[in-house]
Amino acid sequence: MKTTSTKKWHRAWAMYDWANSAYSLVITSTIFPAYYMAVTATKDATGAITNNEVSLWGFTFNNGALFDYSIATAYLLIAILSPILSSIADYKGNKKNFMQFFCTMGALACMGLFFFRKETVGWGLLCSTMAAVGYCGSLVFYNAFLPEIATVNERDKLSAKGYSYGYIGSVLLQLVCLVLVLNAAHFADESLPVRLSFLLVGIWWLGFGLIPFFVLPKGKPAEQHPEYNILINGFYELRKVYAQVKKMPVLRSYLGAFFLYSMGVQTVMLAATIFGSTEIKKQDGSLLGMQELITTILIIQLVAILGAFLMAKVSSWLGNLKALLIVVLIWIGICVAAYFTTSDGEFYILAAVVGLVMGGIQSLSRSTYSKLMPETSDTTSFFSFYDVTEKVAIVFGMFSFGLIHEMTGAMRNSILALIVFFALGGIALYMTIIRQRSYALKENKA
Repeated sequence: MKTTSTKKWHRAWAMYDWANSAYSLVITSTIFPAYYMAVTATKDATGAITNNEVSLWGFTFNNGALFDYSIATAYLLIAILSPILSSIADYKGNKKNFMQFFCTMGALACMGLFFFRKETVGWGLLCSTMAAVGYCGSLVFYNAFLPEIATVNERDKLSAKGYSYGYIGSVLLQLVCLVLVLNAAHFADESLPVRLSFLLVGIWWLGFGLIPFFVLPKGKPAEQHPEYNILINGFYELRKVYAQVKKMPVLRSYLGAFFLYSMGVQTVMLAATIFGSTEIKKQDGSLLGMQELITTILIIQLVAILGAFLMAKVSSWLGNLKALLIVVLIWIGICVAAYFTTSDGEFYILAAVVGLVMGGIQSLSRSTYSKLMPETSDTTSFFSFYDVTEKVAIVFGMFSFGLIHEMTGAMRNSILALIVFFALGGIALYMTIIRQRSYALKENKA
């Protein structure tokens, strides 16, 4: 029988997705990338782009590639920090405090983007990088609550519930921001509505984030090791977790598959707006503007609500790993289609399909890991492996995406790398299914 406190924990946990997904949608996926591309491009009197190069700190970059590099840097930083921080959080039993710290950092960085203009590109990239660190850092501890507040049978549903809350909440704020952007002509400074959107994201994130911080349990300290100081104990915990992972072939194989297909999934999510603003044209021959890009991402978010629950249903029929393999195969088809997509109509259709599988693969990936990991009190340390795997995958994915773009001059060519990532991830998932089946047979014989 579920207790009242457990129900409250589930709702509060899902509300953090409601709070932070505004950052993911407005800053990562729609308004900030579109605004960044507009601010950093040089246009002639007719509005046609004449130069996409940005000079920063003595170097010259393609503006789209520079955006990719900044995101890769943010995820590299959190990949280095999160194992240490998560182990300390388990050791002290204060994962909620760490989660709140990174939430506050990310929200304040979003508010700082209010001051991002053409002459302050460095400031804009710094704030967007710190916001990404805050977002990813808080998720390390947020995800670690899942196995603590939900049983194995509840995790798929609760994981999907969290993503659904996030999609709904972010869409609501996105609509408010869309109204501001559509009425930019009524402002003396037409950049003000966009910059106000960044400010609203920070307020939304910080405000709704208070709900889980008040309701979620504090957590209990893990096994104490007085022979180590608190920092060294973090490494001790990581070494212990790594030793356990090595002895679990199914979990180890799954993490390899997750790393490979995450290079594709996360790069698509982070680069979709930049791709649309540089490679997709409307019927009149002009490139997609901010309004069209926001509409596209809204389509993705709304369909993703259905996708998260649909994939949870499919996983109950086929099992998590088989469901994930099907989703990865669909992603390969999406990337192939994207390579040949040139019109806005095709782009909108592709966005709907992306939405259907985006929510599913994120939700299923998280709940699958929580099922494969062993019963342990070191949940944050175990989830740091999951998060670091994802963050390093993003570093490789975004860096390769930006590098291919800069070397070839066409972002479309970067999609070829994504197809390879998904294909390798699909093969690794299939091998994980084989290992799981073999392991189950051995257990039955024993």
